[in-house]
Amino acid sequence: MSDLKVLIVCLGNICRSPMGEAVLRDVAKKRGVDMFVDSCGTAAYHAGEEPDGRTISTCAQHNIPIEHSARQIQTSDFTQFTHILAADDSNLRNLERVKPKNATAEVCLWGSYLDNKPIADPYYGGINGFERVYQQCLSLSNAFLDQVANDRHSQYL
Repeated sequence: MSDLKVLIVCLGNICRSPMGEAVLRDVAKKRGVDMFVDSCGTAAYHAGEEPDGRTISTCAQHNIPIEHSARQIQTSDFTQFTHILAADDSNLRNLERVKPKNATAEVCLWGSYLDNKPIADPYYGGINGFERVYQQCLSLSNAFLDQVANDRHSQYL
């Protein structure tokens, strides 16, 4: 098991974060980076549900395997993961609010690895919003791995 463990977080864990989880896992695998990736929401609105159908179809269009059951952030996540990446500022604030004192994970906006832009919630829009989320997740996955995987690799040189 990798020492790199990443948790992608949005509000309900059916649109942005499960897509981000699937895309980051796929990009890491293709780049030969060993890591564990999961996702969750700051709210429990959809706990136990599969990702939104539009998330699943967008991933399928890009040949990205996706399988996830929505869950809410847990206190233990802050010590079990090395990186907790929020989709937007609202979820980042929620994470900071519930973060325990013994947290060891780096908690930040996923966009901080690229352009500091949030991932807009596509839930109330059309399929085009899900394609934008996919493209953003792809860019953010590569930017994250460029920085974090390279930093970890250079530690062992």
